[in-house]
Amino acid sequence: MAFLVLFLLFFSLPFSSAKLTIDYYKKTCPDFNKIVMENVYNKQSVSPATAAGILRLFFHDCITDGCDASILVGSNAYNPHAERDAELNLSLSGDAFDIIVKIKNALELSCPGIVSCSDIIAQSTRDLVKMVGGPFYNVRLGRKDSFTSDSSRVDASIPRTNMTMDEIIGKFTSKKFTVKEMVALTGAHTIGFTHCKEFSNRIFNFSKNSQVDPTLHPKLAEGLRKVCQNYTVDPSMAAFNDVRSPGKFDNAYYQNVLKGLGLLTSDYLMSVDPRTRPVVELYARDQQAFFQDFAKAMEKLSVLGVKTGRKGEVRARCDQFNNLTTA
Repeated sequence: MAFLVLFLLFFSLPFSSAKLTIDYYKKTCPDFNKIVMENVYNKQSVSPATAAGILRLFFHDCITDGCDASILVGSNAYNPHAERDAELNLSLSGDAFDIIVKIKNALELSCPGIVSCSDIIAQSTRDLVKMVGGPFYNVRLGRKDSFTSDSSRVDASIPRTNMTMDEIIGKFTSKKFTVKEMVALTGAHTIGFTHCKEFSNRIFNFSKNSQVDPTLHPKLAEGLRKVCQNYTVDPSMAAFNDVRSPGKFDNAYYQNVLKGLGLLTSDYLMSVDPRTRPVVELYARDQQAFFQDFAKAMEKLSVLGVKTGRKGEVRARCDQFNNLTTA
């Protein structure tokens, strides 16, 4: 009888320490992998910017308050300042949000109420990275979606392009990432684009003595000034992060920053800081080393601050809590 009581007590406890597993949906949603893969393939084929968009969204979600899809929640009367509406998240890709909605809708038809939005983000990010030439890595599943989404948490977690290298490193080390892991994750800039306002200070009125940042390659600076000449009128204007192979996940980004071909001040700082330059040089000459370290860092990032058991929920819609009054 005592054993039975202990058995029942154990299984009545919230499974907050439940472990994530690769085959989490094997029985409850056997078509999970197929549905995610088909949707990301179709979306990326039509909208090539999707891979970079979802990779950025994934990072912003995980680094802020854990990989819990809090970034997908829209503001409402009960929660007027959701994470999605933080200044640093306003430029996130519409394609990224769109692919999550498409996958969620398909999964709700196949296995309603089973798959979390946070697992969809993690899995689709890995599949899209692989689709554009990046490394494969395992994605452990079983995350739950957050009960909260707070825009005030964003600024404290995400590095800004105008920060010093000490400040940027501090953002990552506060989340238990090493400098090498930080440099590897920054390699995500090998795909996608950056809005002109993020680097306008380097190409317009840089100083009293120079219109452009002298550490920026002159030809790149000239091209960027043409591309971004009306950025104050049209804030959507942007330039590719990797001028050589913007749609391919490779190590060209690191080669670029060593030649002054990085868009951001943080790119330049990473190429000269004694703590980061040796890693940049390693990845610039050895793509396999970059891929291996990027894959490991992404696996680590994908389980950062995850919610399991009763610490989260499986949202019926990714953009709102099941209980609409949750704040």
